[in-house]
Order: sequence, then structure tokens, then C-alpha cells
Amino acid sequence: MNAAVIIPSTFTPDIAIGDPLTASWMAEATLRLRREIAWQWHIRGNTSSGHKDQLPTATDNLSESLDLARFADDKRIFFETDVTAKYLGERIEALRKNRKTNNGPWAAVCIRLGLDDAAQFTLALGLLARTDPACTAVIAACHNDSQKMLPTLALAFRLFDSDKTLLSIDSSHSLFCTGLLHFQNEVNTGGWHHGYDMTALVANVFVSDDNRLPAELRLVKDQPISAHATTAVEAAVRLLLKPPTESQFVPLLGDTGTDFSEWAAIICKQTGRLLLELSQPVLPNNTRLSALATWCWLYDADLLLPLLSTSTDEHARERLQWPDIPLRWFVPMHEMQATKQFPSHALKPTVVLPTTHFEMRVTRFKHALGRHSEKMQTEILEAARSFRLGAKEIDAIGQAATQLETLDAEQFHSLCRAQVRLDLGSLAQRVTPRFKLKELVLPPAQAVQLEEIIQAMRSLTWVHYRWGTARAWNDAGLSVLFCGPPGTGKTMAAEAIAEELQLPMFRIDLSQVVNKYIGETEKNLKKVFDAAEESDCVIFFDEADALFGKRTSVKDAHDRFANIEISYLLERMERLKGIAILATNRRKDLDEAFLRRLRCLIEFPLPTEDERERLWRYVFPQGVDVSALDIAYLARSFPLAGGHIRSIAFNACLQAGNYSVPKVDMSNVLSAVKRELDKLNRPNSPESFGKYQDQVAALFEETFR
Repeated sequence: MNAAVIIPSTFTPDIAIGDPLTASWMAEATLRLRREIAWQWHIRGNTSSGHKDQLPTATDNLSESLDLARFADDKRIFFETDVTAKYLGERIEALRKNRKTNNGPWAAVCIRLGLDDAAQFTLALGLLARTDPACTAVIAACHNDSQKMLPTLALAFRLFDSDKTLLSIDSSHSLFCTGLLHFQNEVNTGGWHHGYDMTALVANVFVSDDNRLPAELRLVKDQPISAHATTAVEAAVRLLLKPPTESQFVPLLGDTGTDFSEWAAIICKQTGRLLLELSQPVLPNNTRLSALATWCWLYDADLLLPLLSTSTDEHARERLQWPDIPLRWFVPMHEMQATKQFPSHALKPTVVLPTTHFEMRVTRFKHALGRHSEKMQTEILEAARSFRLGAKEIDAIGQAATQLETLDAEQFHSLCRAQVRLDLGSLAQRVTPRFKLKELVLPPAQAVQLEEIIQAMRSLTWVHYRWGTARAWNDAGLSVLFCGPPGTGKTMAAEAIAEELQLPMFRIDLSQVVNKYIGETEKNLKKVFDAAEESDCVIFFDEADALFGKRTSVKDAHDRFANIEISYLLERMERLKGIAILATNRRKDLDEAFLRRLRCLIEFPLPTEDERERLWRYVFPQGVDVSALDIAYLARSFPLAGGHIRSIAFNACLQAGNYSVPKVDMSNVLSAVKRELDKLNRPNSPESFGKYQDQVAALFEETFR
């Protein structure tokens, strides 16, 4: 071919095609389209009543089809004798003669799929239709239909000299199975006259071959930080050594802390394949997903999907159509039920990943904190136990920490806490602690026990992971029972512990958890405990006997499931890594097996006279003048629990609130005492108030006159 003759690859000028082999096939497609237009001019020119420089009105398709055989020899002769057609034919032959195989994307695809010339021309026609906007009018003219602007297999057959190998190309051909081409008609694909196309993403690979990642994908680098190949992973690698020849979905089953991209990268490193992942947690639409899958196939890459929620919406699963492309998809999941979202015939054996443990989080924290990690060794150990965060959350903490000049323990704890998404929904209410440990009025024995609980929580990291108790106790935290009469300070103590340990506190709403329907209570409790697994927190069960009552003899299905619920509770309590505090005033109603599994039990007795005196002095706000109160008399005369004393103090303040000076006198308090005793249904009379009976006589006038 004359080197001086430059054959454009497209109708539109200045469209640069980087790969010479791609440019050659696209140029052949343009030449064949031009030659077909010349033939159309020839056979329709005699019937034209318009100007000679305009294309005649389209003829009847039926007549044209019936005349194909009649004009077959005429067309061959026309191509050999017409000046334009002959020139175009010579250019086509010159292209084919001088075409050389190279290392570009076109050659790679052809070798990989074993494409013959007819298949390559079909591919070139689809690429031209996507790349060159000017070719649509030409294609429509060749179709004899202004509405058909995409190439069809029928057109490819006609343009490529009716090559019989084109007869074998349909929707099952590798061109379509790999997603390089796709039919526009999704209902009845593969017909001769259905238009086919190529996505812009795939076309860009052939036209520019710049290796630029699509916006939705990112490269996963092999940087194992806290994970190392296990027996299960090595077994999976042996099953995945061969490149996929069909669609494969490889489930990766891990816990909430698993870095799925890290594990997938470990597998791909050993299988010698590139790994890409979707950068967004939401899947793109079916069309775009198919294009991305084809792009990954072109570059011999495996694709890691985002963590998909276990959907029970059958209609949603039907709308999601996984492209049937020979691609290996890595599918992260927390439970096997998620596999229902994928075609069963393409599922590979599940790769069970190791549980994310303490040492893995420590390693990840050290890597993420970088220069700060040297001075934060103790804090890292505590954070790795207290916050069961995933790899991405830990990396986010590290990114935030690197922006700080210095990092102290309080800042580090705040960054960790900010990454926690404790959400117990309607099953629990967040409690803001109101009391400090020093504000509690308790007997010495109980005060010591509370201090021991706090010290035990602070020692968990060292004892579990340096002394080795985690192996025997399953990394468990503490479960504590507070029992005693109402108002003795059980709730206050729970809040004081949460305040002292700086832990979030949740009060379990029994009205939401306990359900009359069989099995529902257990499901609700699972949600509570699962949510509490992400980080240490205080889970407070008030009136615990409603949940942890004694197991009964089985008389019907309800009894059996009630016993199952209690057994489930016992098992989850033992595995809870934070601190669970249960409060009850009916200890005798609790199941004995449950009591054996508690780490600590604290009896909250009614306060003694000395303790009541301390309570009376403490319950009033500091700014309120209580100098007129006979506190020794109140403590001696009325054996009340702390909760009742606090209620009396509040009511007394409300009664005295009409005065501008914040002052409470005995009349206010005695009135509130009378009301509280009535509320408790305790017998009382004016004589019960001793030397103050005259002050309260009016309160009894209605009852004792």
C-alpha cells in the first residue's frame, strides 16, 4: 500500500485511535460502509426524481430483499468496474495486506477469544458506531431506514462480502458473552436485525488504551497489614489458580471487623491476578455494572464487591441482574444468607476468613497511627480491646490522627469513639449519666464492690491479653447484678459506673424487647447484643427478673420457647465484651443458672440511720438553704430508701419554690414526707411526726377529724 495514502479510521476527522490495529479495522469498516453507499446510489439512482447530489428516497425493504439475488452479480461487477467502488475495494485490500499484529488491546482480545476476520469486523463496526457520531447517518442509509442508526449482524454480513462465518455469530458468541458488544433489544437478543452497540467504557479501551481506571473502580494494592494467609485461604487459592472462563462468585465470610479488600488481595497475589474494587457502597445500575465487569475482564482483573446487606426483598433481587461475563467476583458477607443474592450456578465454595481478634486490631492501630504509635502503646492496647472496629474505621482514625501535631490519650479515645455507630434502635434508650461515684451513699462493703467492678473493667485488657484469660473467658466483659428494694441506688450506681469508665450507657426497654410471639423476644435480644459488640458500653436491664426469670417445666410450646430465650440470654451474657448491669428487687425470682454466670452480685440494702442522714444532706442542691431542717430527726424517724428521700427533697423544693430566696424549711419537707408515705401505703398519723405533729396536723385533718 502506498505510504502516502492515509486512510481515515472514522468519518469524523481528528478522532485519534491509539492502537494501529484497532485503527486499521475501523478504517476497513468505514471503507466498506462507503462502498455500500456507492452501491446504494447505483441501484437507487435510476428511480430518483430529485437532485443527483441527494440520496434518493428509501425504497421498499421487501422489494430490496427480493432483489438481492437478482442484483448479486451486478453488485460484484459494480465493485470491479465503478471508479469509486473499485478504489475503495483496493484500499480495503491494501489495508488487509499490510495489517500487522501488535501488542495492543485489539490483538490481545482477538488472541484471547480466538476471533476470526468476520468476528473482528463485527467488533469494528460496533466500535465505530460508538466512537464516530457521523457514522450513524451512514449506517441508517445502508439499512434503508432512517431510524436504524446502529449496526446489525445483517448489515455486517452484507458489508463483509457475505462471509459465511458471520452466520455463527449470535448472542451466545464470545463478543456478546464477554460484554464487548451488546444488543439493544433486551427481550429478543441475537436477531439478524437487532442493533448492537458497545459501551463507551469498553470503546475507550480500544481507542485510547490509557489504562485509566473508571471512576467507580479503584486498585487494591497488596499490603497485608493485620492479615496473613490461613489454611482456608490457601485452599481457596488452589481452587482459583485457573483464570475464570465463566462467571464466578467467591463468597468471603467474615465478621464486622474484617478487611475484605486485604484478604481478597492476599488471594489475588497468590493467583497472580489484578484486584479492583467498587469504590462506593452502592452498586451501579445493571448497564453500568455490566460495562465495568467487561472492563475488568479486558484487563484480567478480579472485582471485589462492596458489602451488601442481606435483602429479603425478592423484587429488589429480581431487579439486580448480574452480568454473565467470565469474571471472578469476590463477595464480602457477614452471614451465608447473603449468597441468595447471587446466581447459584456461579457460586464457588465459601472462603471462611479468620475472626478479627485483638492482636490484629493492635497491628492495624500501630500501622494507622504511624509516628504517634510509639507514644501510644498502652492506649492502643486498650482501644483494640474496647473498640471492636473494622480495618477501614481504624484506618480512618489513623488518617485523622496524622493531621494532629501531637496525640494524647483523650484525643485518641475521642477519635475512636467517633467511629462507633452504636444504634440499638427502639429497643434501648441512651442514658446520660447524672451521678458520680463519690456521690453514692452506700455501706462500705458495697462501695468497695463498685470500686472492684471499675478496676476490673480497667484491667480487662491486660489480664485478658497479657495474662491469657481471654482464651478461657472468650474475651468476655463483666455481667453484674444489682439487687435490693426499690430506691436503694441501683440505677444511680449503674450511671456512676458509666460516668467513671466514660462508657455510653443504654437502658433496655423491656416493653420493646419482650414480645408475646414465640421467638420474637430472642430476635430482639440478638439485636441488642449484636449492636453492643462494636465497642464497650453499659447495657442496663432494669427489672431484670422479667427477662431472666426461672425456667419452668415444659407444658406447651410457649414454655419451651421461653426456656430457649433464657438459655440464649445466658449464652450472650457470657460473650458480652462490655459490661451488663441487671437490676431487680426480686432476686428470688431469678434463674439459678443465670446467677452462677454473673461475675459480681451486689446487694443494695436499705440505708442505715447514718446513711440516711448523709442522704438528707446530699439530696438538696448546693444553692438551697437547708439550715432550718432538722436532718438528724428526719434520718432517725423515717426509714426510707435513698430514692424516696430524693423524691421528698424534690417535692419540698417545688413547694418552697414560690419564694424568691432558695430556702426549704421543715414544713415543706414534712408535707413531702407525708405525701411520700401515703404513696408507699405506709401507716402514719400525726403522732408519727413526734415533736412536729402540730405542723402536720392540718395535713391529717381531712383523714382524722
